[in-house]
Amino acid sequence: MVNIDNIFKRLDEKGIKATQLSTATGISNGNISDWKSGRSMPSAVKLDILANYLDCSVDYLLGRTDVVEVNKSE
Repeated sequence: MVNIDNIFKRLDEKGIKATQLSTATGISNGNISDWKSGRSMPSAVKLDILANYLDCSVDYLLGRTDVVEVNKSE
């Protein structure tokens, strides 16, 4: 299950508004609003997009870890 709080916490930490997220990722404002209100959850594809954009792991967004940093191989 997705930890919605981690998505919006990360947005706040990076100073990103929902409209900026929508513009940069192509995820609709409606989807983002639905996530925030609990009406729906992001799909696996959208979680991947979010993790890349927010520079964190999908595991962080899922609440499986509190570690935000991503191990990037070169």
